[in-house]
Amino acid sequence: MRMKVFSAVQGLSEAIRGLGLFVGLCLPALASAQELEVQQVTAQVWAIVGPNEQRNSDNLANNATFGLIETGEGAILVDPGGSAKGAEALHAIVQGLTDQPVKYVINTGGQDHRWLGNGYWQARGAQVIASEAAVADQKARGSMQISALSQMLGGALEGTEPSFADIIFKTDYQLDLGGMRFDIMHRGAAHTLGDSFVWLAAQDVMFTGDIVYVDRMLGIGPAGDSASWLEVFDAMAGFDAGHIVPGHGGATDMAQARAETRDYLAHLRHAIGQIIETGGSIDAGTHIDQSQFSHLAVFDQIARKNAQNLYMQMEWE
Repeated sequence: MRMKVFSAVQGLSEAIRGLGLFVGLCLPALASAQELEVQQVTAQVWAIVGPNEQRNSDNLANNATFGLIETGEGAILVDPGGSAKGAEALHAIVQGLTDQPVKYVINTGGQDHRWLGNGYWQARGAQVIASEAAVADQKARGSMQISALSQMLGGALEGTEPSFADIIFKTDYQLDLGGMRFDIMHRGAAHTLGDSFVWLAAQDVMFTGDIVYVDRMLGIGPAGDSASWLEVFDAMAGFDAGHIVPGHGGATDMAQARAETRDYLAHLRHAIGQIIETGGSIDAGTHIDQSQFSHLAVFDQIARKNAQNLYMQMEWE
C-alpha cells in the first residue's frame, strides 16, 4: 500500500530512514526542482518512483522507477537516472536512505533513464553492469537520445555524457554483495533490445525494468519487439515474485503487472493482427478500441501512436 507523498529537503534522512515513507526533494544545485517518491518494498530494498509524465526539465528525465538495495558492503542502484542532474537527484534520495556508498549500478535496458546517468556514478567509484544487447542499443541510439533530451530538458541536460558499462554479460550475471545475491537476466528484446530483469530470490523481489509498466501506459517504439516482449514477460513472471518493482509506476504485485503490461500488449497484438489479416490499413489500426486501458496515465498521448507503431512492426512479422 502506498503512503502519502510529503516534501522534505536533503538532511532529514535520519528521521525517515527505514520507515518506507515517500520523500520529496528540493536541490538548489539543480536547474529545476525534482520530486521523487520512495517506497520501501522489503527490509533494505526500496523503489524510487519518478512521475508518470513525459520527460521534461522538471523531472530531469527521471520519469521512471529506479531501485535501491542496501547491503552491509555497499549499495546497489537499479538504473542510474536519465541525465547527470537526474543521477544527482537520485543520489540525494539514496543518501537519505543509506550510509552505504553505491558500489554497483545495473542498467536494465537501453532507454535513456536506464543508462545516461552512468557517468555520474562511475565518477564516484561505482561499477556499471549491463547486458551486451543493452550496451549495443545504447551505443546505437545514444546520440539520438541526447539530441531528443536537449529539446526536452534544455539546460538541465548539462553535464550528461554517454558512458557505458564496466561489466557486460550476454544472458546471465550473478552478483553477490554483503550476503545478498542478485541474478541479472537478459531473455530477449522487450521495450528495448537489451532489457534485463533483476531477481532477489531471498527477498522475493523482482526489478523488471521496462519489461513491466504499471499506472501508466507502456510505450511501443522501433527499439523494441512486442512479440518477444510477451515471451520475456513470461520468463520474468515464471519466478513468481511476491514483490514487483516495475520500470514505471509504484512497487506492485504480479496481478497488476500482468493486467497493465502483458494484457495490454496481447490485446493490441490481437486487434492489430486481425486488421492486418483482413487487409486493413494502418489508419484503421490506430482506431482500434483501447478504452479498457484508458485509466492509465498518458493514455491520450500515446495509445494511438502505440497502435501505429505496432502495426508497422507486425506487418513485417
